[in-house]
Formats: sequence, structure tokens, C-alpha cells
Amino acid sequence: MKKIILLAIAFLPLMAIAQEPGIGLRLGEPLSITYKTFLDDQISIEGMIGRGGPNSAQYYRRSFDNNRPSSNAFYFGHSTSNSVSFNIRGAYHEDFTSDLGIEVGYLLGYAGVGAQLRSVMVDYTYTDTSISANLLRESRRNMDFGPEIFGGAEYYFDELPISVFGEAGLFMELIDRFGHLRFQGALGVRYLF
Repeated sequence: MKKIILLAIAFLPLMAIAQEPGIGLRLGEPLSITYKTFLDDQISIEGMIGRGGPNSAQYYRRSFDNNRPSSNAFYFGHSTSNSVSFNIRGAYHEDFTSDLGIEVGYLLGYAGVGAQLRSVMVDYTYTDTSISANLLRESRRNMDFGPEIFGGAEYYFDELPISVFGEAGLFMELIDRFGHLRFQGALGVRYLF
């Protein structure tokens, strides 16, 4: 019996977390399934897996031109498929419920940092007159990794185990094309359990 009481006391700090963990859908860039949990009243961690959008046409053309299959290869076009995105992030939260006069539910503003890994398959079409007069094809996997910063707000309903959120952020590539910036934003909903 003493062990059960000691175990219950040991888990009391975990039960005192102000917000519940939640899983949901993030609609935007990247489109993701999101899981978020709080470590204390103001600090959360979040993991996301989903589908990141492709970069611009100029981005992929420049990648091709910088790494041609042969010296006589000339870019003709490209298509993208099989994109995936993984994120891990941490955020600091501040309660703005009373500041904004909200009487039902509560609103948290937040800002944070994270790391993101993005991958997309790029199918290039090109010409090379030294090999063939026809169009040639080559597939490459484009991998991008780097930090992100973000900020947003999340509203928690009183009577429903649901929260809704909106956020904006900036992703910077460290691996593949150092310094390339990408604006990101999303709206989403989470089920709290």
C-alpha cells in the first residue's frame, strides 16, 4: 500500500499540467498531423508529420543547373511528388484570456523554435544532344533540413475537448541550400485528451 501511495505522489506533478495533450490536423504549410503536449503551464513540445509543399520552379532549376547529369544537359522542366515533412518544436505560452476580456474558454499566445526535415522527389526533364535528340528524365530526392521560428494563438473551448489555432513562421535551410528562407503558416484543430 505504501508503494502505491508513493507512486501516486510521484505522479502528482504530471497530473497538475494545466493543458491536456492534443492530437489534430494542421491545414497549411506544411499540411500535417500534429501532437502537442505541455511540460508545464507555459512550455509545450510538439511533433508533426505531414506533407510539405514543393519549393519554387526557380529553386529546382537552379539545383539542376548546379548539378547537371552531363556538361551538355539543359533543363527543360520538372515535376514533384512524394513530399514529406517532419517537425519537432518547443514553444513558450502566455495566457491572454483576461487581457482580451474573453469570458468563455481561454486563449494562449505562443512563440517558439523547432527543427524541420523536408523531402520531395523531383523528376527532371532535360535535353542532351550528345546522347539523344529526345527528352531525357532523371529523378532526384531533394532533402532540406533547418530551424524554424513561429508564433501564433490557440483557443481552448470550455465545454468541448477541442482547441483551434493559427500560426505563422519562417523556415531556414541549413542543409541543401544554406540560407534559403520559406514562409509557413497554418490553421488547425486539436482533440484534447
